[in-house]
Amino acid sequence: MPDLATREDEVLLLDLLNSTPVLNGVPQDLLVVDGGPAPWVQEQGGPGSAAEVAHLRLLRDTLQAVVRGDERPEALRPFLTGVHLLPTIHSGGLGWRLAVDDDRRLAARALVAWGRVQETMPGRLRPCANEECRLFLLDRSKPNTARWCSMKVCGNRMKARRHYERARRID
Repeated sequence: MPDLATREDEVLLLDLLNSTPVLNGVPQDLLVVDGGPAPWVQEQGGPGSAAEVAHLRLLRDTLQAVVRGDERPEALRPFLTGVHLLPTIHSGGLGWRLAVDDDRRLAARALVAWGRVQETMPGRLRPCANEECRLFLLDRSKPNTARWCSMKVCGNRMKARRHYERARRID
């Protein structure tokens, strides 16, 4: 395994946070399993077991609450149980390898990525400013001004709504 909290792990973190989208006005849960392996989990490289899915759902729900500010980061502490970092030496120097049960590996990678994002990009992981949207964004822009998960969807929708409301007040 490469060093911890790679860009790939940041994508995993954002995908996990965004695994409860609203489609056509109906909330979805991409981690729900109908008696078989969870396709979303297997697409991320996990085994897709029921135990893994249950752990990921608990972590996701807690992470979402922490990022929204509804929970304190300490709420994530139980997810660190059984997670170990082992030092490794490679041609580039010292690295760290994640040692954890397979059913908890994806969750641990997402949690470590969250910690790295909090440390290296504080305040840049946040919920979409569209209150009807349940997605999150990781703002990599220089001015740190991104507000929506997608400019095409939420950004345009919110700007059009504000324009309509201003035009209606003028009439």
